[in-house]
Amino acid sequence: MLFSSLVFLYVFLPIVLLLYYLINKAGRNYFLFLASLIFFAWGGVSYSSLLIISILFNYIIGRAIDYSTKYSKWWLSLGILLNLSFLGTYKYAGFFSESINSVLGWAQEPLIPIPEIILPIGISFYTFQAISYLVDVYRKETVVQKNIANLGLYISLFPQLIAGPIVRYHDISNQINHRVHSSDKFSEGIMRFILGLAKKVLIANNLAIVADHVFNSPIEEISTIGAWLGIVAYTFQIYYDFAGYSDMAIGLAKMFGFDLLENFNFPYISKSIQEFWRRWHISLSSWFRDYLYFPLGGNRIGIKRTYVNLFIVFFVTGLWHGSSWNFVVWGLMHGFFIIVERIGFKNILNKVPGILSGSYTLFIAMMAWVLFRADNFEFAQGFYKILFGFALTNQQDIELALLINREFIYSLAIAIFGAFGGFIFLKKGIKQLKIPFLGSVIKPIAFSIFVLGVMLLVTTYLANSTYNPFIYFRF
Repeated sequence: MLFSSLVFLYVFLPIVLLLYYLINKAGRNYFLFLASLIFFAWGGVSYSSLLIISILFNYIIGRAIDYSTKYSKWWLSLGILLNLSFLGTYKYAGFFSESINSVLGWAQEPLIPIPEIILPIGISFYTFQAISYLVDVYRKETVVQKNIANLGLYISLFPQLIAGPIVRYHDISNQINHRVHSSDKFSEGIMRFILGLAKKVLIANNLAIVADHVFNSPIEEISTIGAWLGIVAYTFQIYYDFAGYSDMAIGLAKMFGFDLLENFNFPYISKSIQEFWRRWHISLSSWFRDYLYFPLGGNRIGIKRTYVNLFIVFFVTGLWHGSSWNFVVWGLMHGFFIIVERIGFKNILNKVPGILSGSYTLFIAMMAWVLFRADNFEFAQGFYKILFGFALTNQQDIELALLINREFIYSLAIAIFGAFGGFIFLKKGIKQLKIPFLGSVIKPIAFSIFVLGVMLLVTTYLANSTYNPFIYFRF
């Protein structure tokens, strides 16, 4: 079930909110856990079975880690192995089989059968959350959860179950039983959700029309102008698609009293790739930092080992995003530039004008997005050649020109303005305006008009469009 679907907006969410606040506080966690399972089961009951199994064995292993101090490391190792086995089987079995067959040259008759396994939605996210729980219990950073429903709520909480943010257990453990509900927080949650919904439906979906047209076209039918337009559209589409989902998740969580950490902080204003990863998908980068990079030794055991650790982290980062070598190379490309910056290039970036360092960072990110979006290396290679004029084409882009309508131009302009912090300056300017004594009345009225206006516009778009996917659902 998509957050940006009419069923969710006008059926599921209103019913869940109404019942949640009618139920007494003692039963709210149980109800929210049940609602999360129903939400997840909407995509297939078998998916819910896998999620429930994950909750059960992580509960048992968490209790074992806490109870058996002598063997806690063994229990932790078993828990991590089981979680990664689930993830590896359902997400990477086919990928590794194809890779091995390719290396061994068994193109006609594969040595290893390629399994046909449907990827359970959100498995990468809730698997990492489960691992963080076990590690936090092992490190004594949090108390073991003895109520299985509460642990299930943490792993399956529907606002962030499908596409994050990845929530670490120690960041939310106290909120499971002691969270604050207030009208101010609920209103803030509604506003955050509406803004995220607008980012997704009104901006990302409009940009996707052009991006998908370009990247789904045969490579020989793409012109240089079309290629640049396609990658620019995709660069802002993926940002508003994923940041919009994160905003919706954070907003929904607030409606139920939870405070989730931020997941994006204007990544396209970064002045280095290092900074980019402090601003992009913050929950994932911080997860790898705390649960992989630091345990590997971080930067504490020598320069060479630091570079090896960074290589490993970004190899895994790419692989986490998808079962394709395109994603692996995408991750390694970011890792390569982070290593280059650590070697000394960062000192140069600090000295040049911000517009140059910012342009460098955005350019590298855009070039990496080609690998992220392309279906295979052959397409990506051809796309790069077209971008830089090494593959001359005589395409006239008639079909593409028809897609460059007023809605796309407005969406792209708003996307660029917002991605570089334009709305932050606008918000500050509005705050500085002196509103007369009726301000206390005007503010809630303006808020209500804004919410209703955006919801009406979004509903109109959703009712008239069949295109409404989330990019990160496949991860």
